[in-house]
Amino acid sequence: MSASGTAAVQVEQALRQVTPGRYDAYEVLLRALATPSSGRVWMLLWHGQAGSPDAQYGRMEVDGHGYAPCVTSAQELSASGWMRSYEVVDGLEVARILYREHYGLWLNPHAPGGGVGIPWLDLRRIATGLDRQPAGPLRLSEPTVEVPQFYALLTQNAHRTPAVRSLRRAWVQPALGEPYLAIGLDVYDTSPAAVDSVRAMMQQSVSAVPDGLPVSTVAMSDEYDPVAMWLRANSRPFYDREAHGAVPPAASGYGYPPVYRH
Repeated sequence: MSASGTAAVQVEQALRQVTPGRYDAYEVLLRALATPSSGRVWMLLWHGQAGSPDAQYGRMEVDGHGYAPCVTSAQELSASGWMRSYEVVDGLEVARILYREHYGLWLNPHAPGGGVGIPWLDLRRIATGLDRQPAGPLRLSEPTVEVPQFYALLTQNAHRTPAVRSLRRAWVQPALGEPYLAIGLDVYDTSPAAVDSVRAMMQQSVSAVPDGLPVSTVAMSDEYDPVAMWLRANSRPFYDREAHGAVPPAASGYGYPPVYRH
């Protein structure tokens, strides 16, 4: 069997296990697509030829969301009846392209039952690392966990950290894995020194977190992160430097600090 044939078998084996509510099987499919040795897909081209500058992926819309259709093997390509050109690419590569356009990937739309759609948020997880992002769909809400000492210490340390503009919070329940407290970081400065200062602020503050409570951070400037999007739309800062009349430094943005556990 060819390398592409072996890749198709691994993706298609995972695909057959995916059913509504089987998030564990869905994660296996995402991992197969994220692995360069197994995650090849046959992208259907609506216009142009593979490798040409004018090549355009096909487009479809499901429930108001855009997807690019593909098939998972040469056999599925034949079964689909697609008569135009196509392009064989790694799932990781196409994920990096599509999620930035807020487009998902739809596997085997010709198949009985209509195939399986992967939303752009999960393509982002493939592109940036499945283990770095929580498994969706996420359930997001205001935190009800009582950690006043942590919030007080974090607020105090934030006020001493000039790079921090404001802080928000959310309770995140992934589809798989334990729930956690997310702290949204809105900062002025992206310089290495500023990033280090914010990381130190979090490390100093988690000493007040009760044992067993995971705390993560999210960049409020990240336009693709679902937690940051929810925080921008649904929460107010629990710390806001400018509301306290402090003079902000210049600059903007921020990257991802790690997950903190106490």
